Amino acid sequence: MSDRGTPGKASSSEEEYFVREDAEKKRRIALQAKKEKEAAELKRLKDLHWMHCPKCGMQMQEIQYRGVDVDVCFSCNGIFLDAGEIEHIEKPESRGVMSSILNWFKLETKKPV
Repeated sequence: MSDRGTPGKASSSEEEYFVREDAEKKRRIALQAKKEKEAAELKRLKDLHWMHCPKCGMQMQEIQYRGVDVDVCFSCNGIFLDAGEIEHIEKPESRGVMSSILNWFKLETKKPV
């Protein structure tokens, strides 16, 4: 005997549908809560360590050196560079045509024959 036509009582397939919908809703809520918790933990760690010296833990300051922001710890005199900054610093500063001509000779004197 089918309970489809009984008023006030849901069919078993209808109950299963609502149970699945409720479970899916709870799963989405749990996933959202997990993402928010991970984001909050990441923010907490960033706030805890941002611009603190990895050697001594003191606050670091940014200074300009050859057009690059270099992180310096004045407590332990540590100097820290971000990715790509060392390549920018090691490039020679060009001072015009005369500097380029002198660099030709400088390269020849560094390589003994």
